[in-house]
Amino acid sequence: LQLVESGGGLVQPGGSLRLSCVASGYTLDYYTIGWFRQAPGKEREGVSCISVSGGNSWYADPVKGRFTISRDNAKNTVYLQMDRLEPEDTAVYTCVAVIETAQGMCVMTPLFGTWGQGTQVTVSA
Repeated sequence: LQLVESGGGLVQPGGSLRLSCVASGYTLDYYTIGWFRQAPGKEREGVSCISVSGGNSWYADPVKGRFTISRDNAKNTVYLQMDRLEPEDTAVYTCVAVIETAQGMCVMTPLFGTWGQGTQVTVSA
């Protein structure tokens, strides 16, 4: 499953960005998708994930209330709307397929071992 991220850029603190994650050659309908980020000198961390149905999602504490994950299976795309951005959100953001439990909850454990290029988000005045 090849996923391509886009939508990153330079934004001032308090601003917004919407990231997109598009599947190439596959349909996203059957995959639970998660967003991860990695800042310079730091370990990769989970940001958010959304179940196949779109009915369940999870957010890391630092982004709760500011980020919103959604999916449009007709467009084969998962979005990450990021509002009230902070300098601490600066990182490369990558989307991957993750595990979904039998109860339909997404878990931030990648299904596959490959990572895409990601998209750079820089929050700075």
